[in-house]
Amino acid sequence: MQQIADWLQKLGMAEYAECFADNKIDVSVLRHLTDQDLKDIVIPLGHRRKMLAAIAELSGASPSKHEPVGGVELKLQDAAERRQVTVMFSDLVGSTALSARMDPEDLREVISAYQKCVAQTVQRFGGFVAKYMGDGVLIYFGYPQAHEDDAERAVRAGLELVASVGALKTHAPLQTRAGIATGLVVVGDLIGSGSSQEQAIVGETPNLAALAGHCGAEQCRDC
Repeated sequence: MQQIADWLQKLGMAEYAECFADNKIDVSVLRHLTDQDLKDIVIPLGHRRKMLAAIAELSGASPSKHEPVGGVELKLQDAAERRQVTVMFSDLVGSTALSARMDPEDLREVISAYQKCVAQTVQRFGGFVAKYMGDGVLIYFGYPQAHEDDAERAVRAGLELVASVGALKTHAPLQTRAGIATGLVVVGDLIGSGSSQEQAIVGETPNLAALAGHCGAEQCRDC
């Protein structure tokens, strides 16, 4: 955690060192942080933007070199690998109807509460939030850290997620669908640049999870 403290000191934000330590954020996960992650640990907007810009600079380094920033050396890996991953796609039910009848600011609060609920729930089961896509959330189980029971973890997380989202106290009652699929994928290719850079996962598995999450199991059997 000293490396993170040094990095924050370099940015002039040493006051957040304890916050990062409390949330177990070390250099291995620094590049995966999103604006929503930083918002969840109560980092103000202006400082979130500065942090994301600094992280983008780290991510833009050559993968074959170490990039020292404020005493932190990160070795970025963009070597793709073939591995088995369980993918979950969580989709907010009726979001189009919500957007039609709700004030945009109220809708933003609803979506934010939903995304935070998803992140907190899946993280308890070892899931990794790969991407927020409006009213959808893409989650990996088995990447970047693999467990023998990743598929079981995903199912248990999906069941708890449905219950947790349904229990949220927001401007409107919410429901979510969770599509889950397990299979071989190629993961690790870096796509995009700067703050939009992400590690892509390629194969049929994420497509199956997204299809199930979007349309529901009953419809998927008829597809």
